[in-house]
Amino acid sequence: MKKGLLALTFALMTLVPTGASAAIWYGGYGRPYWGPAYYGGYYPYAGEVKLDTKVKDAEVFINGAFAGTTHQNKTMHLRPGGYNIEIREAGVPKFTEQVYVLSGKTVHLRPAL
Repeated sequence: MKKGLLALTFALMTLVPTGASAAIWYGGYGRPYWGPAYYGGYYPYAGEVKLDTKVKDAEVFINGAFAGTTHQNKTMHLRPGGYNIEIREAGVPKFTEQVYVLSGKTVHLRPAL
């Protein structure tokens, strides 16, 4: 009974895509794309979000998840869709912007920090 249940569980787990929204297969090479920059990889239908700010140590959050600092994320390649981008710096009110990224287009953000 336990072996049959274990085999059924394994079969169901292989059929259900885990993290399907996080990984995208591109280029036909079998490499997954795991976010804004996968080892310099580039999602072919991505759009760009560019941060035009002189502040280098402010924290960048995309949809509530920490993405790095403004120095690390001057240019972000994101899949098409809506994003809530926050930039936080100590002692300064946070910058929040909702953007919609289109394929092949660039969105420029100029946070007043």
